[in-house]
Amino acid sequence: MVMGVTNLDIDVLRSFATGVELGSFARAADRLGRSTSAISAQLKKLEEQVGQPVLRKSGRGLALTATGEIVLSYARRLLELNDAAVLAVRGAQLVGSVRVGFQEDFGEALLSEVLGRFARTHPAVTVDARIARNEELANLLAMARLDLVLSWQAGTPGPYPQALGRLPMRWIGDPLLVATHRQRGEPLPLVVFESPCLMRSCAIDALDRAGIAWRVAFTSSSLNGIWAAVQAGLGVTVRTEAGKPAALCCIETLPDLPDIGLCLGFSRADPDPVVAQLAAIIRERLAGLSWAAGPA
Repeated sequence: MVMGVTNLDIDVLRSFATGVELGSFARAADRLGRSTSAISAQLKKLEEQVGQPVLRKSGRGLALTATGEIVLSYARRLLELNDAAVLAVRGAQLVGSVRVGFQEDFGEALLSEVLGRFARTHPAVTVDARIARNEELANLLAMARLDLVLSWQAGTPGPYPQALGRLPMRWIGDPLLVATHRQRGEPLPLVVFESPCLMRSCAIDALDRAGIAWRVAFTSSSLNGIWAAVQAGLGVTVRTEAGKPAALCCIETLPDLPDIGLCLGFSRADPDPVVAQLAAIIRERLAGLSWAAGPA
């Protein structure tokens, strides 16, 4: 006997995933152009299809159940595949231009591969790419001088941010250097960006809480300068594993650090097909990286 197959509704999954992303199903209704009652009906339909609740009450709001977490993970993947399929079919007709910015950590890890794939698929589209630090990218996005930005989720978010996930911050450098300074009772030398820098602040806060003396041994305005100084043995730094040079190690003997959010920022609430297609390729590539974390 062949059992019936349940086909999950893409529109329902989109409403569910959008509500979780925005932290509010009322805001999801606004974004998707639906009434709140329509969204509620979709959530009820989803729970009927999976046979279990996907949401539970948590204080004044709602939280995912264990089933909801599983459904959300698959929903995001199904939505990406659906959107990628639609955009791929329309890709031959895509023309125009897109201005994209990448946080420095992703310059080598993603830039050439993502833009190369996009250019091969959409040869009639002109791409203007920029690599910069978070603050500069946020300012350019706010002024609509960039259409799309991949950056850390820190400080004031861009006009229309889309959370991608979270990555663990790591101490990076030479473990022997750390051990030597501890043995001698010397302050730990830090290699950091010029202020303001979220990772610099996290490093200092973690060391202060642990009662570990530190000193800023080297500052830089560029990520290349940070990596060069760490490789030269001038100190340790705090970054994620995104773009970490293979010759450098993650250090496990220093205080724990928090995760940092990763997001795509859009200059418009309704990005045009060119921007949406590039965003889809970036999301797909990030999902395949070994250091990528789960959903935010």
